[in-house]
Amino acid sequence: MINRRHIRVKVMQSVYAMQQSNSDDLIREEKFLKHSIQKMFDLYVLNLQLLIEIQKLARKRIELSKKKILATKEDLNPNQKFINNRLINLLSESVSLDSYVELNNLNYWDLDDKYVQIIFDELLASELYSKYMDTVEDSYNVDRSFVISFFREIIAPNEKIADYFEDKMISWVDDMPFVNTWVLKTLNKQSPKNPFILGSLYKDNDDKQFVSDLFNKTMLNHHKYEDQIKEKTPNWETDRIADIDMILIKMAITEFLHFPSIPSRVTINEFIELAKDYSTNKSGYFINGVLDKLAKDYLASNAMVKIGRGLL
Repeated sequence: MINRRHIRVKVMQSVYAMQQSNSDDLIREEKFLKHSIQKMFDLYVLNLQLLIEIQKLARKRIELSKKKILATKEDLNPNQKFINNRLINLLSESVSLDSYVELNNLNYWDLDDKYVQIIFDELLASELYSKYMDTVEDSYNVDRSFVISFFREIIAPNEKIADYFEDKMISWVDDMPFVNTWVLKTLNKQSPKNPFILGSLYKDNDDKQFVSDLFNKTMLNHHKYEDQIKEKTPNWETDRIADIDMILIKMAITEFLHFPSIPSRVTINEFIELAKDYSTNKSGYFINGVLDKLAKDYLASNAMVKIGRGLL
């Protein structure tokens, strides 16, 4: 499921896009934001589905080899360890995963099956595959360990797959690292005793509402926040502050003033980390200084109220 850090990233991107385009249609932009987050779930499902399609391709190759006129002993009695992989079988047998694919028409690998072929060929040529196929131990743990390594070492870093996803949706460029980690966590925690059930995109309704509230409250108050930021940066002209830095500070102010359950220190730390990933080398220090001053002023004036022990 999506976490709050990535929700902040998606909101940051939407605020930036809205400001760059000079759009004032808040309703349309919020819809696009939610669509972008929903499409990230599609990316997650497509990665899981890719494992299934690669196994299907392996099975087809085995069946074709058996039908050769001059079939060898190996063709007739192939090593079926991969096509019997228990973890991938759990995915392929999942009613919820299959239903989501069908409902959302995620037929990417049917239309662009060459990418399935690319990954399968890379797998066949790998030492990882040969070691797995030669492993004597036959257990779910061995199968799971192989699938996790397969995804982490071959699928996730594959540049052709990355380019393919980027061509399908530009926002997936920033989503891929998060989604790859999400897939690995999913594979690691899957139990052989339970069928695979596709989880939800959001942890709960609070996180879903957090998307709308953070975006709307930031956009509706961003001019007012700009004046407050100027007061704390007397040696800086507004146009000298990086666009992303300004957006991150405004979003942090929104959390200070409108999200009483989020500790101010958590907010500051989260936006410092985002600045490190998405802005300049010195942005983290700059944002930390500005937010620390703002938080102290809001606290002193009772503008910032946090509910619960230790939330300041």
